[in-house]
Amino acid sequence: MEDRRTVADGLRLLVRALVYSVLGGSALIAIATVVSVLGPMLALDLYTPPVAAWWTVFTAIAVQGVPFLLLGTVVSAAIGAFVPERVFSRLLPRNPALAVPVAGAAGVVLPGCECASVPVAGSLMRRGVAPAAALAFLLSAPAVNPVVLVATSIAFPGRPSMVLGRLVASLATAVVMGWLWARFGRDDWLRPPRRHAPATASGLRAFGAGLQHDFLHAGGFLVLGAAAAATFNLVVPRSVLDVFTGSAWLSVLLLAVLAVVLCVCSEADAFVAASLSGFPPTARLAFMVVGPMVDLKLIALQTGTFGRAFAVRFSTATWAVAVTSSVLVGWWLW
Repeated sequence: MEDRRTVADGLRLLVRALVYSVLGGSALIAIATVVSVLGPMLALDLYTPPVAAWWTVFTAIAVQGVPFLLLGTVVSAAIGAFVPERVFSRLLPRNPALAVPVAGAAGVVLPGCECASVPVAGSLMRRGVAPAAALAFLLSAPAVNPVVLVATSIAFPGRPSMVLGRLVASLATAVVMGWLWARFGRDDWLRPPRRHAPATASGLRAFGAGLQHDFLHAGGFLVLGAAAAATFNLVVPRSVLDVFTGSAWLSVLLLAVLAVVLCVCSEADAFVAASLSGFPPTARLAFMVVGPMVDLKLIALQTGTFGRAFAVRFSTATWAVAVTSSVLVGWWLW
């Protein structure tokens, strides 16, 4: 009798999770579609073509990004609910220098969103994984997973070099940062993650809760990022952009800073980068490499989990390494 009740509860939670994902995705697509229809009509009624252009850019980014956002959050929630954290500690070598590249490469097969990567890294440290390896996974998981790479290929059709560049630059940043922490990191910079009380949710219940939280949370950042990108294209004068686009260094630095401020989720940031067509490829690559590793919400999460001393040093160094990797990979590809 108890087994039947457990199975019934599991089926109910699975159905609820599917309903959340379908309804949530449909709602975002419907809103974006309605906005795309009514926005230009309203703009035409007001005789303001720039507003019509704003709606066009906004809805293009939102509609293209929603499917990949949904897929990414489903994968992330499934990993958090069904993949035991002890898997990581068993697969990683004990030598930190060897564990770092293995942990970085694990992001390709065990993806997660930026927000989920911080608590996962903390949990790995509590289970004895070397901090350098846990931090390498923290950086690579949201940046080099299959969902992100497929989304990048869709956002940049006919540009496989952009997908390759993102993979190489992101993975290189994660590995270099892990090695730098293994060599120069100090124990007093990293506050040990607090041991939280055991979660009551597990299995399908944890999957449903994680999916609901991640999708709504990341969906909000997608909408904000799309609106910010559209506003950037509309408000910033072309003469100002020419100052930055005319200089390869200034354009890279501008988009690297913009990635920190916009906080676009990694499953959808490629569509935002593709909309910034006035910038050179290396600058847009820097936007996609920096964003999943350093932004305002990640800095806040790292501060709460590992302490302010760690967040300030780690975020600053990661930003510098990510920009450098993007420039080197961009120079190699283009």
